[in-house]
Amino acid sequence: MPLLPTASEFAARARADLRVGLPVVLGDGGAGVAVLAAETLRPDRLAAIRALGKPVLAITGRRAETLKARAYDGDLARISLPADADAGWIRAVADPADDLRVPMKGPLLSDRAGAAGLHRLALALVKSAQLLPAALVVDLADARAFAAEHHLTALSPEATHGDLIMHHSLLPVAAARLPMEASDSGRLHIFRPDNGGTEHYAIEIGRPDRSAPVLARLHSACFTGDVLGSLKCDCGPQLRTALAEMGSAGAGILLYLNQEGRGIGLANKMRAYSLQDQGFDTVEANHRLGFEDDERDFRLGADILRRMGFDSVRLMTNNPRKVAMMQAEGVTVAERVPLITPTNRHNAHYLSVKAEKSGHLL
Repeated sequence: MPLLPTASEFAARARADLRVGLPVVLGDGGAGVAVLAAETLRPDRLAAIRALGKPVLAITGRRAETLKARAYDGDLARISLPADADAGWIRAVADPADDLRVPMKGPLLSDRAGAAGLHRLALALVKSAQLLPAALVVDLADARAFAAEHHLTALSPEATHGDLIMHHSLLPVAAARLPMEASDSGRLHIFRPDNGGTEHYAIEIGRPDRSAPVLARLHSACFTGDVLGSLKCDCGPQLRTALAEMGSAGAGILLYLNQEGRGIGLANKMRAYSLQDQGFDTVEANHRLGFEDDERDFRLGADILRRMGFDSVRLMTNNPRKVAMMQAEGVTVAERVPLITPTNRHNAHYLSVKAEKSGHLL
């Protein structure tokens, strides 16, 4: 049927449901699971989930390491809920902000029986919704029937897994001339993923020659640095320096990718900042939250460049991972152009961690 939603559209619906506290169902008919995001869990929904069976709290291996919980499944742990666990207890396990305020959570007992594939998928779905990576999961005997009875979004595990790991093409939406401080000759292009996700931008300076390597930068959105002038990072200075150099050169392309906080979203980035105030560095903070060092997808940048007719770049970056990604996606990096900006007392440690733990060439 032409009106039947695609896997991508079902996944988009599921992300919205999780963000408002609704459960979603993973299952293709027969056995499956109901999933609730720990961050948006309500007491009444916890009671309803308990009435269905014995739920577990799925957390990432990174978060389990912080909590000294056994991650029998390698990249995740399935935590058994104590009989008296309420929504506050579950939130305290999921959110490292409570690690000092509520230190006595354990001992945490991890399940090891049965497959963890649907729990892994639940965590990936919650991550994609930019919520804390922790999910309450309960088994269902008939997943599709349960979803239909309760009017819940139901997803096929195989299709959803593919949707979450695949790269979605970016489609041009609009473009217009935009004079800027860096250049009177500017043009802003808007691109939207074919799954209806967050839009990304290409800022074109001048009229770059498509037959020659273009001066380019992949810049991840940083509200605090780009807009507020935060001194905790080097994002704002890098953005302005890159645009200024493109303006001086007369041509260039800056890709502004909406992957705030290395792909974890602004709310989780602020949680990471709060952990940094407790003495953890940027990588340690991400791990305590349950995320990897970097959750971004730089393939987005290569996709935009190709759609705009560029197949070779002089890439302004200190991150070798961006260079490797461009090459792997078929965009030639003719030259890596260093982008070094001044340090200050607030970001000196941050920059040293980027060099030591993330391999940035500073």
